[in-house]
Amino acid sequence: MGDRSRQVSVVKRDGTATRRVADFVATEDPLEIRLNDVPLAVVMRTPGDDEDLVTGFLLTEGILLDPGELQAVERIDESRVSVRLQDGVAVDPTRFQRNLFMSSSCGVCGKASIEAVQLFARPAREFTIERATIAELTTRLRSQQPTFDETGGLHAAGIFNLVGELLAVREDVGRHNAVDKAIGVVAKRQWPLEPSILVVSGRQSFEIVQKAAVVGIGGVVGVSAPSSLAVELAETLGMLLVGFSREDAFNVYAGEARLVH
Repeated sequence: MGDRSRQVSVVKRDGTATRRVADFVATEDPLEIRLNDVPLAVVMRTPGDDEDLVTGFLLTEGILLDPGELQAVERIDESRVSVRLQDGVAVDPTRFQRNLFMSSSCGVCGKASIEAVQLFARPAREFTIERATIAELTTRLRSQQPTFDETGGLHAAGIFNLVGELLAVREDVGRHNAVDKAIGVVAKRQWPLEPSILVVSGRQSFEIVQKAAVVGIGGVVGVSAPSSLAVELAETLGMLLVGFSREDAFNVYAGEARLVH
């Protein structure tokens, strides 16, 4: 898997026996995102798909409103990239600066953020999806996680259309990064996004639902549980929110009317 995993030496204990073996762990390295030579954020991510990550990050954070506003993501070095916007697109980077490191597990949290999200979020468009399709999505996502198979240490995010076809999938040590990467891929192909479902390999936090809402994705499905703020946001925006989706069983936390059959 190259830069996405690294080999380490570990002591393996099995019962009373111990032995030293080689193992693989997921790579976690910093990436500084700069705009107009001003640092926006330092993201702790798994290397690879950095352009997708930056594109998705700019869209889901409301920094850009359209992927067409982005001209290029230029690499400064292994740990820094610079964002170049199209002529005539003006963004004040100081409005969006993150003063803290974004770890692989953090984002911007807080109940006060719901009102801010609503300013940027695209209203959930009308759609329905079959229950049988929802039941299959996490299994389909799991089959597309090669680096997780090697390391056991990566999250995954996939975007599926309403008949269950996979549009994009990405892995990353950070769940938010995996979402940004997947969104970045699809946004470059079609914008605005067609009604679709974001599927994640873990829990659905407020920020996961937020990122989906800002780009107009109408539903979020996860293997684990949503948080209370995730449920509240999904209900407010009319989104479908499904948790504990495993082996044809799932819980619907918001948007049940969007399910048919």
